[in-house]
Amino acid sequence: MNRPQETAAIDHPADFTARAHALGPAFAARVIAADETDAFVAENFAALKEAGLIEAGVPTDFGGGGASIAELCSMLREIAHHCSSTALAFAMHTHQVAIPAWRWQRQQAAPVVPLLKRVAAERLVLLSSGGSDWIAGSGEAQKVEGGYRITARKVFTSAAPIGDLLMTGAVWEAAPDGPSVLHFGIPMKSPHVKVLTNWKAMGMRGTGSHDVMIDGHVVPEEAVALKRKQGEWHPLFHIITMIAFPLIYAAYLGVAEAARMRAVEMACKRRMSEHVMSLVGRMDTELRAAQWAHAEMVRIAETAAPGAATTNEIMIGRALVARHAIAAVELAMEAAGGAGFYRDAGLERLFRDIQGARFHPMQQGPQATYAGRIALGLDVSTVF
Repeated sequence: MNRPQETAAIDHPADFTARAHALGPAFAARVIAADETDAFVAENFAALKEAGLIEAGVPTDFGGGGASIAELCSMLREIAHHCSSTALAFAMHTHQVAIPAWRWQRQQAAPVVPLLKRVAAERLVLLSSGGSDWIAGSGEAQKVEGGYRITARKVFTSAAPIGDLLMTGAVWEAAPDGPSVLHFGIPMKSPHVKVLTNWKAMGMRGTGSHDVMIDGHVVPEEAVALKRKQGEWHPLFHIITMIAFPLIYAAYLGVAEAARMRAVEMACKRRMSEHVMSLVGRMDTELRAAQWAHAEMVRIAETAAPGAATTNEIMIGRALVARHAIAAVELAMEAAGGAGFYRDAGLERLFRDIQGARFHPMQQGPQATYAGRIALGLDVSTVF
């Protein structure tokens, strides 16, 4: 970008963004094949492991990199400059590490320690199942001797082909206090877990976000990390929102930044006119709005206390990043002119990839309702 920015020493061992930058050319070389074949970016994840980025968010006390939320976001943005799918799929792992790391650092939550140590020692890839495990939960938990038999279909499970542990949940309808959501991890090697190769999407085609079927896996009682009332916000979900969404939307911001860079290169090859200059200016204005909104999300994640008010601010930020990032990429297409319509230019792929920013919780309707009820002093415990 043609604006002042901080620079970091590329050879610093803890510079996770520099490590991601070094991997970038190889990631970019595989983008077209992944996009055209719907193939998961497995080689890129292998490179992330080799570079020590899988454990970047684990506290140093447990053998990880000790990266802050800001550092992790910067890393994901850099990855997205080269491969959108790698950045988004890796964001899903990264936030599943950053949440227990925050809980240890801020709450001294001892139960998260074994998981963090395993991520660092074994370089486990953690999976999350997107909207399947939002506030309402999904799937069925049936009480059996010693635990719960799980039957569920988890959608949008990014990096499913190579994941080690699915961080998920299911609904226990017969719970004594009414329908409850149980939270637990399931090993992807369980014979009761199957990945359905059904991820054939408009964009982000290399994320491997297949559905995962769980049919009869028994979770021991002691392995249930949380039981909560179904359909209502729980304090843990305010933590999840505060930490996860700045990381997820760092990937989308990186996509918009990549589109901007391509569009400027292509616009410079056009016959210059006031119209072209205006399109480029409007594009940069939209992108800057997305960057500023995201910077505020990161600031909140690093300084605020989780709760309904913080969730509101994070979700407002999520809405603004999505809106302005999408608008920036739309203008990038126009600024590039007809040449941007060709797949070889790579810009139309970024246009497709950025559309995913629309679909994560909380989407436009629930987010606006939540913000409105907060402003009016009304209850938001069941708005999601």
